[in-house]
Amino acid sequence: MLDQLASIKERFIYLEERLSDPSTVSDMKLFKKTNKEYAEIREIAELHDEYKNVLENIVSAKEMLAENDKELVDMAKMELSELEETKKELEEKGKILLIPKDPDDSLDVIFEIRSGTGGDEASIFAGDLLRMYTKYFETKKYKTELLFENPGSSGGYNKIVLEVTGDNVYGDLKFESGAHRVQRVPKTESQGRVHTSAATVVVIPKYEEEDIDIDPSDIRVDVYRASGAGGQHVNRTESAVRMTHIPTGIVAESQDSRSQIKNREITLGRLYVKIKEKTLADRDSEMAATRKSLVGSGDRSSKIRTYNYPQNRVTDHRINLTLYSLDKIVLGDIEEIISALRMADNAERMKNGES
Repeated sequence: MLDQLASIKERFIYLEERLSDPSTVSDMKLFKKTNKEYAEIREIAELHDEYKNVLENIVSAKEMLAENDKELVDMAKMELSELEETKKELEEKGKILLIPKDPDDSLDVIFEIRSGTGGDEASIFAGDLLRMYTKYFETKKYKTELLFENPGSSGGYNKIVLEVTGDNVYGDLKFESGAHRVQRVPKTESQGRVHTSAATVVVIPKYEEEDIDIDPSDIRVDVYRASGAGGQHVNRTESAVRMTHIPTGIVAESQDSRSQIKNREITLGRLYVKIKEKTLADRDSEMAATRKSLVGSGDRSSKIRTYNYPQNRVTDHRINLTLYSLDKIVLGDIEEIISALRMADNAERMKNGES
């Protein structure tokens, strides 16, 4: 493990030097990218130093065992026992930190909530989900920008789209893609019966164009006037964007923003996600199914979580996690769920030996 840690430590030192280089400092995009990687591997670099120090102290303690002084030998035995225990703890920590991370985890995201089955109650629930996530974003110090909103007729939203930026945004939110179901008595229900409604969440990583490995000549771009509800820009300017990946026939589009430039960014991200999913499925359908079942990929048909108000219960169906703290969760306290999903994902990656 020391060799693995050492190579990352070398990278950490290199990035540290780059961050003080005037050519990096003067290029804001390069500086931001370099600083983000530097922050991501800092904990591993610190672990390297701590682990190396423990190994050196173990060697010293073992050398002391050869001394003729009984008191020194007893001290060495005690120290060696403590050092060996620390070594095991650091190795366990290292196993987790050295699990290859999803390179997309550090990306910002396009975050969409759309009402599903359930009529007005589904739109109201979409609004409740928005409040839950907004409060969570505040605790994580994420910044949000509203791109599109289509309010429901009785409150909430038929659809709302945000851009969310910050540290490790996609890494925290990628597990939220899928269908969210609510069970409760709607305000419009006079008989007091519990109804089931749904809303869907889609989390799309926001790529920089230079990070996307697609030949621009393979993409056909069409712009057109946006249609439907959602703002005064509708039908006035050609702000909507559709992209077609010619080799695969995969199509993605966006009319979520008033800005054609922003819609191009959103569409390119959606297109890239679709192409990546198809490539993964073609390469290894069994592995793709395993990963998709846990992480999700924006598939609106996959039910991932149920919010049961009468029982104050939230159940995440992917990892069979049930919490009786819905009252806190709807106020944005979802870190326990996200951490549990992250741990399950890490365990799956270790089991499958992903790299």
